[in-house]
Amino acid sequence: MTGFTGRAESDRPGGTVELVRGSAGGGRVAFDYIIVGGGTAGCVLASRLSEDRAVRVLLLEAGARSGPPAMADPAMWSTLKGTEVDWAYETVPQRRLGGVVLPWPRGKVLGGSSAINASLHTRGHRDSYDAWAAAGATGWDYASMLPFLKRAEHAVGVGDPRDRGVDGPTTVAPGEAEEPLWDAMFEAAVEAGHPVAEDLNSGSGEGVGWSEFTVVHGMRQSAADAYLTPALDRSNLDVITGAAVRRLVLHGDRCRGVEYTVDGEPRSVEAEREVVLAAGTIASPQLLLLSGIGPAALLREAGITVVADRPGVGENLHEHPQAGVAYRAPGPLHAAQFARRPQVRFRSDPAGPVDAQMIFMSFPAGARGMPGQGDGFTVVSALTTPASRGSLRLNPAKPEGSPLIDPNYLADERDVDRMVIGLQRAREVGEAKALSAWRDHELMPGTAAQDDAALRGAVRQNAGTLFHAVGTCRIGTDSGAVVDPQLRVHGVDGLRVADASVMPSIVSTNTCATVLAIAERAAALITGNC
Repeated sequence: MTGFTGRAESDRPGGTVELVRGSAGGGRVAFDYIIVGGGTAGCVLASRLSEDRAVRVLLLEAGARSGPPAMADPAMWSTLKGTEVDWAYETVPQRRLGGVVLPWPRGKVLGGSSAINASLHTRGHRDSYDAWAAAGATGWDYASMLPFLKRAEHAVGVGDPRDRGVDGPTTVAPGEAEEPLWDAMFEAAVEAGHPVAEDLNSGSGEGVGWSEFTVVHGMRQSAADAYLTPALDRSNLDVITGAAVRRLVLHGDRCRGVEYTVDGEPRSVEAEREVVLAAGTIASPQLLLLSGIGPAALLREAGITVVADRPGVGENLHEHPQAGVAYRAPGPLHAAQFARRPQVRFRSDPAGPVDAQMIFMSFPAGARGMPGQGDGFTVVSALTTPASRGSLRLNPAKPEGSPLIDPNYLADERDVDRMVIGLQRAREVGEAKALSAWRDHELMPGTAAQDDAALRGAVRQNAGTLFHAVGTCRIGTDSGAVVDPQLRVHGVDGLRVADASVMPSIVSTNTCATVLAIAERAAALITGNC
């Protein structure tokens, strides 16, 4: 695998483009399903929907079919930010973080963010999914999601088969090699009072356990590798890369297809059955807004004709804020990134839900999680159930360009309260005896930051992103919901959304494994094979 090595349009005799542009007689070729976005969710949908050879499926991806060699090396993920395979989004200035603008990388290549992320495969605690159902996403509780979480994965030598998938496309496993630094961090977490978890992905796991990765023989396995490559020989599946979808084609209250460009040339294609947006938390709501589906007043201000007044489109944006405790090491550290590596899940309030996650880095992080100088390590604490909510808006100056992304970090003071507790817990682990051979002194926030006021200041000064944006097209039945529990867009026939944007609230860990399951369930809903 090299991130993605399968065939796309240019490998097909005659080329997919000719099929989309129309037959020799001038008539248009229509597909049964059009999937917008070839990222994590889109690859799953393209694979699953095309299993029925009686239907024709088209996958449109704005990025390239493959990327630089570093995509294949999971340890090189941080070097991919800002490259040709990254949309390179940025937030608006974050008022409660001192006005900082934060980078928000997103994959722009087949496989999407699964092709550029840190390759972690982690499910949320069952409470995360049960919260969706409690908020109105009927049928999206943990028991309902478990079959699809399992369907996505082939868990190698981990967990109970009652909880874990054994024959799915995505190979997941802990690192095989032992690494003294990571082992010491595991011991430090136990020393600080965190129980040992046999399987953090069981649905009820909490405490310290070993992370799982989508790494096969030392190489990244993206969603394109796992799902799309094996499906590309199907004659009923077409893939077009470099295809920038500009808007949905709507006839009355029904979505009939999409308009897009390739190398600046406008094209359109029709869907006999459905269009499925899988463009992600940023691009899916942006495309709805550009097509006249969203808050009526904001659409009119942007000069866009209102097709469906859906006030929730672009609302409810949130993700995991993180801050860490960084330490100087007495000498160089050369920890293998994908050896056996721990993480911790815990409760900031023992009486509350699992709402925090601890991860470890073999470098001393600076402000906002950026790598610092010299040798050291960082214990990072992330708030996994933030209360703060932000929004996504079209940029009035250039609606089709990068939107205005405002996660509104730490707007709710309760998030600061819990992040302070998270920092204190991270410091307990960082100062444990098990790490004494690797620890010289604390760099950030510094030993002077001890009382509540100092720690609150440290949180606001140092908090950054974990790149887990969700929520802008949330599931529900209330007036603010964008899609119903079958993922159909309220007020528009023939249109669904199936990606991280539909999460009513974020899961209590990294989001990629959950996005795979959302797409698996979406395919089952579409085909009736639930």
